[in-house]
Amino acid sequence: MSHEIISLAVLVIVFLVATVRGVNMGALALVASFIVGLAVYDATTDDVLAGFPSGLFVILVGVTYLFALAKNNGTVDWIVHGSVRAVGGRVALVPWAMFVVCALVTAIGAVSPAAVAIVAPVAMGFAVRYQIHPVMMGMMVVQGATAGSFSPIGIFGSITNGVVESNDLPGSQTFLFFSTFLAATTIAVVTYVAFGGRALIARGREDAAVAAMGAEAEQASLTATRTEGGRSTPHSAVEAKRSVGGAGTSGDDVTRLDTQRTVTLLGLVALMVGALGFDLDVGFTALTIAVVLTLAFPASAKGAVEKISWGTVLLIGGIVTYVTLLQNQGVVDWLGDGVADVGAPLVAALLICLIGAVVSAFASTTGIIGALIPLAVPFLLTDQVSAIGLIAALAISSSVVDCSPFSTNGALVVANAEPDQRELVFKRLMQWGMSIVVIAPLLAWAVLVVPTA
Repeated sequence: MSHEIISLAVLVIVFLVATVRGVNMGALALVASFIVGLAVYDATTDDVLAGFPSGLFVILVGVTYLFALAKNNGTVDWIVHGSVRAVGGRVALVPWAMFVVCALVTAIGAVSPAAVAIVAPVAMGFAVRYQIHPVMMGMMVVQGATAGSFSPIGIFGSITNGVVESNDLPGSQTFLFFSTFLAATTIAVVTYVAFGGRALIARGREDAAVAAMGAEAEQASLTATRTEGGRSTPHSAVEAKRSVGGAGTSGDDVTRLDTQRTVTLLGLVALMVGALGFDLDVGFTALTIAVVLTLAFPASAKGAVEKISWGTVLLIGGIVTYVTLLQNQGVVDWLGDGVADVGAPLVAALLICLIGAVVSAFASTTGIIGALIPLAVPFLLTDQVSAIGLIAALAISSSVVDCSPFSTNGALVVANAEPDQRELVFKRLMQWGMSIVVIAPLLAWAVLVVPTA
């Protein structure tokens, strides 16, 4: 068996074991990098560690640290509550408020599962209180988180754009963001209509006190989210994944824009302006703002470092290290040449998108994005299809399937549904998730890749 097949087989095993056994995929990938590097390619430990993505490490630590501070001091609660109050009693707009708030917090750097972990308890509480279909509400939360994740300073966007730049591929941060945002929004619209959106619109402005009542539901949901092990689910896959994060709150009036929250909001704006307007490094800028907030308000910063998404940092660090090892050893070129030799560029592009969708529905979207784009680089460099179009199609295929109950975001929705609704939510999310696994790659490929071939 060739070295290339062995190393790719190990990568498949890493994904399978991480999915079935619940072990962090990044930890497995780091171990695989060490074993394969030394045993198969006779590389040194330094050769293996040379592939660790230090720049991406700073980005992930910086933005998740800043977001943890925003959760601690109540800025996130203020944003959520303000969005809910903005609907002013129009129940039909509540699901869209949840969509927008998830898109906003992921667009400014929050990890998608963290955003869902914060908003899902609030959203599912509103679904019960105002008789909104729980599957609709859950899908709006998940797709909202996906819609914002590919912004230039979002986690998915930073990863994708970083891979594109490091491999000298043509790319467009704006096109990537708007195409993925449009795809997630389209799915949200379909879900809204399919699960009773028109009936909600017909109800009109039925409760003028919805905002005030929403604050109560929000606080109760946030409290429930902080309780470890307080929920049971009918599926072990859900239970294993439901512990990703929880919502923090400052413990005072979530409607009040105090000094800490004002400064934090200014910091988030400064991050966006610095990154987009002055091309400052996202990671170091976010880390600088986070440190300033910690020095200015040490009491509310307590425990923020522990809330950094270290699991995501480990996952990305491990996956990228292993893929870089494969690149350095020529495996990526070998695989890309094999895909290119299929003889039908469009078929090869569709296969790449389908692989991304299938694997992401059962594993980490973050890991898939970091792994598949480098594997497709040799094929993209042949100019047989548009690199910008295929990267966007792959991003869509790998992210909109996060509504699957076997993916972290979908599992969080199921875990926060009412006990008597969890079985229904699980089944419907599985049906929708598996349908999207097939439909999303086909549509993304047809719209973004075929016209440019």
